[in-house]
Amino acid sequence: MSAMLALLLAAGAEVPYVPAFDPAALKSQVAGPPNLVVVLGTPHLSGLPADFDPAHLEPLLARLAAWKPDIITIEAVSGPECEMMLRYKARYPGTYDSYCRDPGPAQKALGLDMAAATTEADRRLAAWPAQPQPADRRHLAALFLAGGEPASALVQWLRLPAAERRAGDGLDEALASELTALTTRRNEDYLIAAALAARLGLERVHAADDHSADAINASLDDDPGFEAAMRRAWNNPVAERRKARDDALMARLDGEDVLALYRDYNRPETAQVAFDSDFGAALADPSPEGYGRRYVGWWEARNLRMVANIRAAIAAQPGSRTLSIVGVSHKGYFEAYLHRMHDVRLVDAETVLQ
Repeated sequence: MSAMLALLLAAGAEVPYVPAFDPAALKSQVAGPPNLVVVLGTPHLSGLPADFDPAHLEPLLARLAAWKPDIITIEAVSGPECEMMLRYKARYPGTYDSYCRDPGPAQKALGLDMAAATTEADRRLAAWPAQPQPADRRHLAALFLAGGEPASALVQWLRLPAAERRAGDGLDEALASELTALTTRRNEDYLIAAALAARLGLERVHAADDHSADAINASLDDDPGFEAAMRRAWNNPVAERRKARDDALMARLDGEDVLALYRDYNRPETAQVAFDSDFGAALADPSPEGYGRRYVGWWEARNLRMVANIRAAIAAQPGSRTLSIVGVSHKGYFEAYLHRMHDVRLVDAETVLQ
C-alpha cells in the first residue's frame, strides 16, 4: 500500500478508483496495418478577413494531399441527424437553422425523401463503376444534396470536367447553381475537405459533427445567468493571450502565412491553451447552478459523439488513413478519445504540415 493511499484511508477520504482496463494500452494484437489518423485543427474559414484569397490554401492542400488520406471527416452535421433535429425542433431550438441546409429542393427534384436519398446514395456507392460517367456523378451529387450532404455533393461536382458541371440527371438549374456557389463558399468543408477529396480521387467526405447534445442545455439559451457566468469564465488572461496570438496570425494570410497559422493551431501546446482559456475556466465557475460544468458536460458529450462518428467511418476501412478536419478547440479532445481506440494510431499533424 502506498503512503498516500494509507493517508487517505486513515483520514476516511474517498479513494479515487482508477480502472485497470485501459483500451489505449491494448494495441498489440491488431491483425494487419493500423488505422492512421491525423486530426487537423482549423480556424473556421468564415471568420477569416474579408479579403482572404482561397488560393492561399494551396500550400496546405498540397501537404495534406501528399499524406494521401483514404477518408476525410468534416465538422458538419449529417443529413439524417439534421432531419432528427428538425422533427424534434422544440428540443433543439435554433440548432437546425444554424447547422443544417434545406434538402427540400433536391428532394423535390428527385422525388425522394431523406431516407430514400441516403439509401440510394449508399447503394450506388457500393456498386460504383471504375469509370463513372458524368451522368453518374451528377445523379450522385443530386442524391447527396437530397440526403443533406452538400460537401459530398460538391466532391462529385468537382470531379466532373468543367464542361459537364451543368444541370441534368437529377440536378435542376437551381441545384447546379447551388453547387457552383459552394466551390467558392468560405467554409473549410468545401474549400479544404471537398477540394482535397476531389484531388485525391475520393467519392465523398464524412460528416462527423453532432449536435444531439444540444438538448442538454437547451433550457439555458434564454437564461441571463448562464450567459453572464460564461462571460466571466472566458474573461481570463489565457483567453486574452490566445486572441492576441490569433489576431497576429490572421493579420496577413498569403500562402506561407496560412501554413504558419495551421502549424501554430496544430502545435501540441495549443490544446492546453484551448482548455485553460475556455473549458478549464468554465469548470471553475462557482455559480450554484453549475453553469460552467453544464457547458463542459455538453462539450464533452458532443466531442464523444463526434469521435464515435469518425470511428464508425474508419471501421468500414481497416488499415486506412483518415484526415479529420475540425475546429481547433476540438483537436485535443479528438486526439485523446481516438487514442483509446485499439487499432487507431495518431499521426502528428505538425509532421504532415512540414
